Amino acid sequence: MAYQALYRKWRPQTFDDMVGQSAVTHTLKNAISNHKTSHAYLFTGPRGTGKTSAAKVFAKAINCPNQTNGEPCNECEICKGITNGTIGDVIEIDAASNNGVEEIRDIRDKARYAPTQAEYKIYIIDEVHMLSTGAFNALLKTLEEPPQKVIFILATTEPHKIPATIISRTQRFDFRRITSQEIIDRLAYILGQEGIEYEADALSVVARCANGGMRDALSLLDQMISFGDGKVTLEEAIQVSGSLTDDLMIDFVKDLQETKAEEALEKLQQLFKIGKEASRLVEEWLEFARDLLIAKQSGEAIGRSERFLQFKDEVEPEFLYRFVEALNQTQQEMRFTTKPTISLEVLTIKMAQPYTLTPRTSSGAPALPSSEEVQQLQQQIAQMQQQMNALLQGGAPQAQQAPKAQAPRPTRAAFKPNTTAIQKILTEATREDLLKVRDLWGDLLSCLNPQEQALLSQSTVNAAGPNGFVLGFAYDHLCDISETRPGFRELIQEHLERLGGYSGTFVAVTQHQWPQIRADFLQERKKNQEEEAVSIVTEEPAVEDSLTPEQQAFEQKVNDTIELFGEDIVQIEE
Repeated sequence: MAYQALYRKWRPQTFDDMVGQSAVTHTLKNAISNHKTSHAYLFTGPRGTGKTSAAKVFAKAINCPNQTNGEPCNECEICKGITNGTIGDVIEIDAASNNGVEEIRDIRDKARYAPTQAEYKIYIIDEVHMLSTGAFNALLKTLEEPPQKVIFILATTEPHKIPATIISRTQRFDFRRITSQEIIDRLAYILGQEGIEYEADALSVVARCANGGMRDALSLLDQMISFGDGKVTLEEAIQVSGSLTDDLMIDFVKDLQETKAEEALEKLQQLFKIGKEASRLVEEWLEFARDLLIAKQSGEAIGRSERFLQFKDEVEPEFLYRFVEALNQTQQEMRFTTKPTISLEVLTIKMAQPYTLTPRTSSGAPALPSSEEVQQLQQQIAQMQQQMNALLQGGAPQAQQAPKAQAPRPTRAAFKPNTTAIQKILTEATREDLLKVRDLWGDLLSCLNPQEQALLSQSTVNAAGPNGFVLGFAYDHLCDISETRPGFRELIQEHLERLGGYSGTFVAVTQHQWPQIRADFLQERKKNQEEEAVSIVTEEPAVEDSLTPEQQAFEQKVNDTIELFGEDIVQIEE
């Protein structure tokens, strides 16, 4: 006999065989045993959770002459015929390929005829959300006036696409995602029945990759059995599924927490070299951070290693909160970029920056003040008591020596841009130079190594002249790196000259400093132009196009501003 895939061989044949859907199966069994079945059902839920299997079991149970407590016997001719697909009264239709009005009208016409072999005629319409609007309208008429001995079972993964008029005429059952532990138990049972050796950690990897779908878990398990010559091991499970080991993720997160950006970037590049996709990495890191947070609260982690349980006590919750938030933001940004690897490199650099955490006690309450702080407060209280006594006695309080202030903790100094160089660039800036540098920027990034790409990927060319351009960064430390990195400025200048003949160099500025610098430049330029206008009016009055000197100066200022920053940025307010 030809080999049969595990998900087909171990497809549930009774309601009790179904995993993780006890609420659904219990309700259907009671409805069948009490003869209170509906004429239409809607099964919704993620793929691989048992919707179509439940429909087939329901068709067998309601037609089985030997059914017991709502379960089919699987021994009679009716049950065997439905299992093999040879009973003509159970019709399974794929709505993705039969989604037209004519197909549904054909179903409606044939539904009028009584069943020939079974007691009930069952129509199982899979992926029903793929039906057209006309097909839904044709189906609606049948559901409004259903023929006797006919039951419709609609299955879908996207119930929001089904018209409300259809949903209201059915009994809806929501199939939930199957938990990892339920998948692990089912896989262990199947492997035991098949006589295949396995490692428990390997089944945990399969359960995580299945994402709540039993069919996906069995398909992946089938691959591992073929890959491992009949044995399932953790190493093979990781290799086949493309997952990351706990050790790899712990080492990476540990580098981020210890602000080792270079080591973290090296590990990230190694993951890219072995074929890991950026989107898959983000998903696995999110699951890893979630499991760490849950383990810190409950002390348990299903399917995780001993080192994982040790690491949960070393990592700070505040770091994990920031990590999850940054991963979610990066996941959104990656949807709109053609180079998702750059987004992950920027994330790595950002998370590896120093971050000051508020001290906390082990119970989570604010830390108690130190002895020095208590002593300082006592001195202040004593000083205030002396002043009050002096006031009550009518005398002036003696000057007390102020206690020495506690030395402030060193903080990162704000970046100071070279405003003189920026003013010079703005004086010579033109729209043509700005567009030229921006056009070359994409080609420039492709010439750099990953670390340099990550540094410049979040930068913006704000203004440009023939001899230089203003480069804006989101953070102060990025400006510091760009200005102090040996040979970096010369490298950028060399690439720009080679790519487009532009020989200017850059001056760094943070994006929150740039608006003020630009405003100061415009104000100074406006002042100079007004002085020139007054001088011209005093020495040689002239009238041009019926404009006053003030209006001419204003028009000139507007033209110069548009020439410098572009018409799409400048807004004129009367």
